[in-house]
Amino acid sequence: MLQLTVLREQTDQVVAGLTKRNYKNAAREVAGLLQLDQQRRQVQNEHDELQSKANNISKEIGMLLKNGEREKAEAYKAETAVLKQQTKTLAEQLSAIEDTMQQALYKLPNIPHESVPAGRTAEDNEIVLQHGEIPQLSEGALPHWELIQKYDIIDFELGNKITGAGFPVYKKQGARLQRALINFFLDEAIKAGYMEVQPPILVNEASGYGTGQLPDKDGQMYHATADDLYLIPTAEVPITNLYRDVIVPVAELPIKNAGHTPCFRREAGSWGADVRGLNRLHQFDKVEIVQITLPEKSYETLEQMSSYIQSLLQKLELPYRVLRLCGGDMSFTSALTYDMEVYSAAQGRWLEVSSASNFETYQASRLKLRYKTESGKTQLLHTLNGSALALPRIVAAILENNQTPDGINMPKVLHPYLGFEKIG
Repeated sequence: MLQLTVLREQTDQVVAGLTKRNYKNAAREVAGLLQLDQQRRQVQNEHDELQSKANNISKEIGMLLKNGEREKAEAYKAETAVLKQQTKTLAEQLSAIEDTMQQALYKLPNIPHESVPAGRTAEDNEIVLQHGEIPQLSEGALPHWELIQKYDIIDFELGNKITGAGFPVYKKQGARLQRALINFFLDEAIKAGYMEVQPPILVNEASGYGTGQLPDKDGQMYHATADDLYLIPTAEVPITNLYRDVIVPVAELPIKNAGHTPCFRREAGSWGADVRGLNRLHQFDKVEIVQITLPEKSYETLEQMSSYIQSLLQKLELPYRVLRLCGGDMSFTSALTYDMEVYSAAQGRWLEVSSASNFETYQASRLKLRYKTESGKTQLLHTLNGSALALPRIVAAILENNQTPDGINMPKVLHPYLGFEKIG
């Protein structure tokens, strides 16, 4: 969440940043918030002045009663009753204004970093680098949705029977491949200094607001209405919320956590060839990495996280590229995002498998996640997260890129985890 001090002191930069995001009516929205802020401060001043006056009169009443001036004291009591009613009315006005401001701030996205390119869609994203050779498949190569039927390793019809579309059943070597990837990703994260956590996969509303999924993604999240809980769209939500309302000792920074969870996304309105097979699911597994750092370290940390995610793709022998997302394609909460895409040879296109993002203070402001400076002043920390990695499209690329007439070869790094070297 953007801070009011930033809106007041850097108004032009905020409007310019929102405009880079193609946020409609940026100048008007910011001006409206600043007007509300001015109104809030005016009402607060009036409230405080009346409260101070009432307190002073109360002290005076005590002195009058002590001196036996009861009649004058009674007159002052009547005046304080009026002041208390006026103070109560102003307090109610103040609460209403603050609630309106809070809801308006929740709807403003983060300000993009200066390096974020302008643009509206994925076509405007900037290619930072590309690694690995594109596989040349033999004639008759199959897309992954046909390969999984051929080798009977994932069943979409069974998942549809049990739950609905987008909830596949993994079985046989397909289930073992899932488990192998999860264990490989977690082991690599631990080697890189991340602490493994296993968080809940249901979160309350406060957690959704804390990391910015609410209210922005309300319609995209599965909501258990009886208990007012949400199924997580990513482990970022519960892991980052571990530190909600926490003042972190500087000696404990950076905080590095990693966790595997299933993820749930309604993906309302998704259809077409681009979402076929494993390309887009309602439930999928993912290992997430989260870091909390000092502000001056966060962009160095983002580069390190990007390099770490790339190292996983290299070990899986998958060709990939890194994109710097444009203003119109970034998530609501991000200040800068790198997307990692792997090449899917049978589909002939790039598939996003990871995003690494720096949120700067946007989430920390909502979470009240802070540290103390040497002078004792509390300041907001920076939060970052990355997928390391999401499984479905990784599986799709592994199956497609490594297919042969005799079966599907598995990446060497997974052999110890799988117990087999080939599917088929």
